[in-house]
Amino acid sequence: MHIPEYAYALIRSALPSVPTSRQVGAVDCCLCDRPFEDRLPVALGPTPESGLFGCHPCLRRLVTQARRARHAALAQDAEQALEQEAAWRPARERHLARLDRVRQAAEAVAELAGGDRTEPLQVAWLLVSLESAYTWIPDAPEPPASAAEEATELKEEGFRLDLAMITAREAVADRLAYHLLNEAQPPEPEMCEEFECPEGCSGRHDSTHIDCGPDEVFDDLLRHGVTVERPEPEPPSPRLMALLEGAGTQEKRTPLPGIEEGATAVLAHLGIDTDDTDVLVSAAAVGLVADAWREGPMDRIHAADDGPSDGEIFAQSVDLYRWARAALLAARDDGPEELLAFVAIASDLDLPWAGGSPFTLRAVSEPVSEPVAEFVQQVDDRVWFTTEVIREQGWRAALLHRALSAASRAPHHFGMPSWSGTVSTAMERLALLDRSDAPEALADLTAVRATLLEAPDELGAEALDWISRHALLE
Repeated sequence: MHIPEYAYALIRSALPSVPTSRQVGAVDCCLCDRPFEDRLPVALGPTPESGLFGCHPCLRRLVTQARRARHAALAQDAEQALEQEAAWRPARERHLARLDRVRQAAEAVAELAGGDRTEPLQVAWLLVSLESAYTWIPDAPEPPASAAEEATELKEEGFRLDLAMITAREAVADRLAYHLLNEAQPPEPEMCEEFECPEGCSGRHDSTHIDCGPDEVFDDLLRHGVTVERPEPEPPSPRLMALLEGAGTQEKRTPLPGIEEGATAVLAHLGIDTDDTDVLVSAAAVGLVADAWREGPMDRIHAADDGPSDGEIFAQSVDLYRWARAALLAARDDGPEELLAFVAIASDLDLPWAGGSPFTLRAVSEPVSEPVAEFVQQVDDRVWFTTEVIREQGWRAALLHRALSAASRAPHHFGMPSWSGTVSTAMERLALLDRSDAPEALADLTAVRATLLEAPDELGAEALDWISRHALLE
């Protein structure tokens, strides 16, 4: 009987947590608990010969439920996407219209400032009102996922507006600067003949021909008590210098604003004491492994024919947790560059994995080479972000960020406060199971408990595979 992938989760949720020996022996259906008798059992894994078995009527019923649920979810998602897009498009049009109108106003101000028909004071007021209109432009509306590509037009129009504003400001600055110079200096009617001024000229002339040279400004500042070191010969143009100085004065945004207040409250609610540095570092290490190593491309590598097993991934994640914890502690005193040690280990293609596994990422077959490359890049990107948070907001902010990931994605993993409770539950289940086919490492339950608590990878990948197949730690 073919079981579609979308039905796996529903079937898995219907399986008994502690199966009977008759269910394991393919005598009774593990779903309805009735004897198979003349009905053909369907193997549910982990192999066609061992594990749990279900009957055709039960499986058909669950597949039908899963199909209906999937269709309902797809229809709901499509309807929601249409509603979001319908609500976003008017907002997008309104925003584009506002950007276009303010841009046209900026171009008009630049044109008026460059001419001589508008008085300088009126030009100044035009700039003030233009800046007000620019400031009141709201943030661009966030597009829904279905229309993400159309957000490019918003960015382009915003960029065009910024260019128009720069042009307007420059035109107004030129006009007002030379106006003030003319107002400050006495009339020079003797120059009217040289300039061929029209009759009735006031004697105040255009000063755009003034060129003080590249170094005069430093002498002028020195006369005002300000010492600035002169640049090297052949300096950049004044326009470029102005742009560079403007870029340097922009306020740098923090990567995670408000992380201290928000994360502390959430983590406390989830049972993680952020005042206990040891607990917080451990949770952050779990989160770093989950975000940088376990999420995304690793799922496709795991699904490959020659990919790692559940037990191998379990063992390797425990070992990487130790590396992540050590790197985070070192980053507190020696800087965020210490996290590069974790990157080197986590993305090493030739390093055999923990738990006695011979698996290496280099050994994954060619069709999966692209996910491996994405995986290496992801590890580097995610850890880089943590280093940036440490630089900009401090070590504790980075810990809080990664601890939030652990609390939401891996709340019961090794290294988390709830791990001891997870192990206790697993040992209760293990004691009830038939362990005749279990690896030798699982024979002594007392030793198994101690190893799970302190170093699960030391049980070995084979034993962890057996534990994973029986879902003892879920």
